[in-house]
Amino acid sequence: MPPEPLLNQIPPAIAAVSDYEPFARARLDDNAWAYLHSGAADEITFHANRQAFEQQHLHNRVLVDVRGGHTRLQLFGQTFRHPVLLAPVAYQTLFHPDGELATAQAAAAMEAGMVVSTLAGRTLEEIAAHAAAPLWFQLYFQPDRAFTLELVRRAEAAGYQALVVTVDAPLAGVRNREQRAGFHLPPGVGAANLQGMRQPQTVLEDGQSVVFDGLMAHAPTWREIVELRRLTELPLLLKGIASPDDALRALEVGADGLIVSNHGGRTLDTMPATLALLPAIAAAVQERVPLLLDGGVRRGTDIVKALALGASAVLIGRPMVYGLAATGALGVAHVIRLLREELEVAMALTGCPTLADINPAVLAP
Repeated sequence: MPPEPLLNQIPPAIAAVSDYEPFARARLDDNAWAYLHSGAADEITFHANRQAFEQQHLHNRVLVDVRGGHTRLQLFGQTFRHPVLLAPVAYQTLFHPDGELATAQAAAAMEAGMVVSTLAGRTLEEIAAHAAAPLWFQLYFQPDRAFTLELVRRAEAAGYQALVVTVDAPLAGVRNREQRAGFHLPPGVGAANLQGMRQPQTVLEDGQSVVFDGLMAHAPTWREIVELRRLTELPLLLKGIASPDDALRALEVGADGLIVSNHGGRTLDTMPATLALLPAIAAAVQERVPLLLDGGVRRGTDIVKALALGASAVLIGRPMVYGLAATGALGVAHVIRLLREELEVAMALTGCPTLADINPAVLAP
């Protein structure tokens, strides 16, 4: 069946973030849906991210005076109204004609931080021109390192306030759902920020590996992070940290923040859920830098659980796109609003008037 037209108002049937999923599915063709809703291989990690939140329970607290409570926080000198940030999702014009411009409009309306992908369907300058909320730029190192540095300089000039380097996806995971659907970028959808970049031609010799000597030939290493830290004064976050050892190494090379992430289950299948990874990383980091988390967040209670285990804030990816695909900027704003309102309810019922009051004591064994 052909995709249904975009909604121009929010249906009464949408009362929770998860309610957006079928509305998004009805408005995307099989090609776009395969890209959005796929995980790597058997999608074990993709589903584990959600299951980890469902299996963690909360304690309620009674008779606590929470008057004057709020969800404000500070990250890298920036004040945020709530701890829900929009994750860097590529090719958002695949899901809505306005793509990242609609997302930026929603972020402004809900005062939510937005992380713009290197692979955005709109240029980082165009998005910045439409933004009225904090913007961070997500960087994929490109084979052309001079072009990579040019992306950083463009982000600095456009007013982006932090740099988020994705370190866990030097090559795409084995996404069988996309393969079965024959996923491709349709005409008019592409990486607007990479226009004009020269692609290197890698010629393999006999016996060389397509993966090790081909796809990974230009992958970044810790050396590139050290060099990038030297070249920019923007706060530098590494996204895709999944082990305490890598977290400590990131601090050694000057990272200002870490994002605990398994790329939404899209790279290495059978990795643990991000919520399961978080406690050990938090114990290693010991609050020296902020920790953020993505993967599986669908409820305000999920945010409480993440913060109780050591996160400062969370990022949402697929929920944002479900709202975008269903009803554009209005849907994205509504997703953020639902999460923030649920967060406030969960904080009140766990006796936590501020984010700083959320601690492991709110978690049930």
